Amino acid sequence: MGKRDELIAKYAEDLKNKCGMDADMDLLTKVTIGCGPAIYDADASTVAASQEGELETVKNNFLIKKLGLSDGPELMEAINKAMETYGMSERNKYRAVVYYILTKHFGKDSIYG
Repeated sequence: MGKRDELIAKYAEDLKNKCGMDADMDLLTKVTIGCGPAIYDADASTVAASQEGELETVKNNFLIKKLGLSDGPELMEAINKAMETYGMSERNKYRAVVYYILTKHFGKDSIYG
């Protein structure tokens, strides 16, 4: 099993144990691949939920650019909901998991089709 496969397994475990979601492994794999080399970097692989700038980056680079959503207050509401789903006390919120939750929230699975 390669490093990426190990990370995907870890993300699936987080979705199940911390978010109460059963992962669609095909979609999770595609979302993880879509994150590119960031998944291998300790800092870039996580989302700092307490940093407003980080949440803006998720909104602009992922929700608007990747998923093609229009900017509006519902985007930040969805990000905050994803952070709550992950658990605000959870220190390491993996980017691929957050992106997966947001992809599911907006029903944008087809982007990764």
